[in-house]
Amino acid sequence: MVKHIVWDWNGTLFDDQDLVVAATNASARAVGMDRLITNEEYQRGYRRPMLDFYADMLGFAPDEAQWRILEEAFRTAYESGRHGAGLNAQALAAMDSWAPRSQSLLSMYGHDDLVELTRGFGLHGRLVRIDGRPPELDFGPKYKYLARHVAQLQTEYPDLLPGDVALIGDCVDDAHAALRLGAAAVLYTGGSSSRENLAQAGVPVAESLIEAVSLLIEP
Repeated sequence: MVKHIVWDWNGTLFDDQDLVVAATNASARAVGMDRLITNEEYQRGYRRPMLDFYADMLGFAPDEAQWRILEEAFRTAYESGRHGAGLNAQALAAMDSWAPRSQSLLSMYGHDDLVELTRGFGLHGRLVRIDGRPPELDFGPKYKYLARHVAQLQTEYPDLLPGDVALIGDCVDDAHAALRLGAAAVLYTGGSSSRENLAQAGVPVAESLIEAVSLLIEP
């Protein structure tokens, strides 16, 4: 039985998919791509590692110097539009439908920025823990971040086992991280990936955040 939900941020609770696509287009233009990809193309092609995703999109594998240009262009475009994005329209209702059971937030977005954003949206009272990516850590597979997050949760909830946890996210990497840890996962179609790609992870796929939570509530 699931006792605790770990929420993903970008593309899940935070409705920033349009901004991500715009920033991706800005980064691709910075290394010479002369067309714009649509959200549907992004969702069909999205995969990790990100270098492989960009190689497919651009038609060539960026070298180290090009990758630095890509990263900087993406960061600049994303940060310039970040405050124009908001919570998923169902975020608060979905979180409240899980209450009073515990829930937390794990993201590979920078920790300090994540804390600032979530405070601004009034989420701190709903979440028992918020973890973003510390500046000294890389953008490696989400598994290592999830394992660290759950271990930290266990210091406050010693009886919480990985099998008691479910991750709600928007990409296959979220499911892989959860399953490797021994946790459950539900994937949401409104973020980075198409339903067809999400279905390949072998976990439940939901069209909305409220549906995602409902799949984890015991009848």
